[in-house]
Amino acid sequence: MDGRDKETVSPVVRVWEGAAPAEVLDGASADAWLDFDADVRCLDDRPWLPARSPGEPVRPAPTLLDRLRGRTRSGVAPPVSPPLPPAIALSHPDGRIRESALDAAGADPELRPLLVVRCADWASPVREKARTLLAGLPGGDLFPLAELILRLSRRARGDFARDLLEDALREGPAAEVLVLTGHPDRATYRLAYRIAVERGLLTPMELATTAATCGDVTLQDLCAEAAVRPGTTPGPDAAAVLDRLLTARSPRVRSAGVTALRRAGRHGDAERFLADRSALVRACARYVLRQDGVDPLPLCRALCTEPAAHPGAAAGLGECGDRAADAGTLWALVEHPLPAVRLHAIGGLRALDVVVRERLTPLLDDPSPAVVRAATRALLPEAAGIPERLLRERGAPDRPRAVRVAADRLLRAAGRQRLPEPGYR
Repeated sequence: MDGRDKETVSPVVRVWEGAAPAEVLDGASADAWLDFDADVRCLDDRPWLPARSPGEPVRPAPTLLDRLRGRTRSGVAPPVSPPLPPAIALSHPDGRIRESALDAAGADPELRPLLVVRCADWASPVREKARTLLAGLPGGDLFPLAELILRLSRRARGDFARDLLEDALREGPAAEVLVLTGHPDRATYRLAYRIAVERGLLTPMELATTAATCGDVTLQDLCAEAAVRPGTTPGPDAAAVLDRLLTARSPRVRSAGVTALRRAGRHGDAERFLADRSALVRACARYVLRQDGVDPLPLCRALCTEPAAHPGAAAGLGECGDRAADAGTLWALVEHPLPAVRLHAIGGLRALDVVVRERLTPLLDDPSPAVVRAATRALLPEAAGIPERLLRERGAPDRPRAVRVAADRLLRAAGRQRLPEPGYR
């Protein structure tokens, strides 16, 4: 490398100078291979193109007749270029060079990422030949290329390789599919999980655990639904699978578990989720209870008698309660010492549509930022009726940030542009 730092030298130049693609891009991401392909055509200093020495004058380009006779305008025969490395040839701007290099790509595993790239080539002859070679490979050879294949599938001509990969995953060894479920690339592990669910490669408990522990919302939905699908969960493990879903942090996963309580005949277990912190879970709990002929409203009222133990019950009461009978209970809970109870009580008032501006405005000074935000959301439709002086006082720099933000939102909702305050951020 002539003393040069490898990290500062373009991978294209290193390959041109004799380095193997496996040495330069071994274990590289899909983006690295796509960048390599683009750099071969776009690099400003491409060493495989004829160069001119600094003191050499610019000669006129040879005419067609000159090229047919094998000479340049100066009468000097054109220099013979050294053979291109296969990786460079596979990404060359000339489609004929790319096409002629494809045979080497089919036989050399190091070059197969570029073979996948050429399957989405804009030149039809190159694209068709690359697809023929890729289709002739064993399906297992596509698994290491999954990330690149899925990245290329976003292109206009990238579906061919993706279809081959999906067929290989459906027909290949189960162990290889399960390995890809742990791939760091999101599109790759999502596809692997989808195929694994289709093939039944994961047990209901494995699906429930994945749904409860992963942070990918799409994967949560896929695995949670598959874990409780009718006919999937065996009898002895059904309770354990449901309990795993019901204890998940994600509301989407808990809601899937609560809904599945109906099929499991465990309608009564839905009662404790009437006070869940998630509105989605509370709605599913009310649905399950109603399917069993149970009215959730009396249960919500009973839970509100112990608000410290069930803070979410206040929101649930507002979602299914009666305006005349339950508004007083919620207004009383707005003054509860526990911030979580005050927060859900405000949500219940909004659900019942019984917000009173004068009674809720004092909560803009609540010590809990979450309560301040909830009160602000409830007051936005009534912002025009709040005295402007009151809001501008709460926008002072010495007020807590949550209070300043609330005042700004309400001023804007009322159509009053907030005046900038010194030191306000």
